[in-house]
Amino acid sequence: MIFAYNKEYVSDTLMVITENDKGLAQTVSRVDNVAQIKNEEDTIVGWNFFAISEIMTIEGRGQVELTDAQVAQLNERIAAAGFAEKLAVDHTPKIVVGYVQTCEEHPDSDHLSLTQIDVGNDEVLQIVCGAANIRKGLKVVVAKPGAMMPDGLLIWPGTLRGVESFGMVCSAKELALPDAPLKKGILELPQDAVVGSAFPTGKA
Repeated sequence: MIFAYNKEYVSDTLMVITENDKGLAQTVSRVDNVAQIKNEEDTIVGWNFFAISEIMTIEGRGQVELTDAQVAQLNERIAAAGFAEKLAVDHTPKIVVGYVQTCEEHPDSDHLSLTQIDVGNDEVLQIVCGAANIRKGLKVVVAKPGAMMPDGLLIWPGTLRGVESFGMVCSAKELALPDAPLKKGILELPQDAVVGSAFPTGKA
């Protein structure tokens, strides 16, 4: 679940992204200052909370973190508007340190690699990666499904050349790190980086 807020450019609206909209047509049901967004598969893909500063103060711009108490306030608004659904609290980091357990050639590409990456908590993700410097044994930065990158890009499961991929291995530029090198390639971390730990990004 992604919370995004940018009062300067988007008005006083908290946007909550709950699922991949898959690029499908959307419908919006609005009651008072709460709008529920569904795609044509009838999946709830997000919520908008208008005039959000009337009920809470949100720190930051772009992707923001909310407390359990703030999520509870949103659920109260949802219920008051007559919707039955609730937002679930999820504080697990989505951009984390990963360890490349395996790295093989993609079966249908001469420049893509098929990797299995340990991202901590007994979770291993299959990720298709196009970086030339990806290899077994590296510590890397992984954007898991449900992550928002500094430039606003949302990461969801996908398929590349017929192979499922569940995340993205990141470059320093994609992470908006200061003094990111201009050369292409993923960011290589020191071997003492802790697998599964949150990795801080910069601001795009």
